[in-house]
Amino acid sequence: MATRGIQQLQKLRIRYCEHGGSSSTIRQYLQQSPSSPTNHLFQFATSHPSIQIIIKPRNGHHPYIQGEYLTGSSKQICVKNCSEARIKEVMSMLVNTSGRKITRLGGLAVRGDCVSVQGVWTPMLNLGKEESFDVKIVE
Repeated sequence: MATRGIQQLQKLRIRYCEHGGSSSTIRQYLQQSPSSPTNHLFQFATSHPSIQIIIKPRNGHHPYIQGEYLTGSSKQICVKNCSEARIKEVMSMLVNTSGRKITRLGGLAVRGDCVSVQGVWTPMLNLGKEESFDVKIVE
């Protein structure tokens, strides 16, 4: 996501295990040849040249993808036993977020004096029947 025209994501770290079963999909994802038309990582790197992509093995741990932003914050998402489609989705999600925490705006809902927007119901307002009723004004 760009704030004021500046891409917020600086670094994208991909950490995985070289022999663990939970990292098998991400290993297949990373081992595609760069000349292959299905290599999403190469296409991702060429379409986002301002993002530094760091790939490091981390043996004995589950794989994750971490994004570091200009604000100094980072987001880490675990991708153990995930499909390639989920890995692509996580990478695009990290690019499209600003890195800031989600904050609640505005506080509580709007409250008013009336119970309802339409007003308080009375038996005089039973307008569903076609029978007319007499209204007597008493002074």
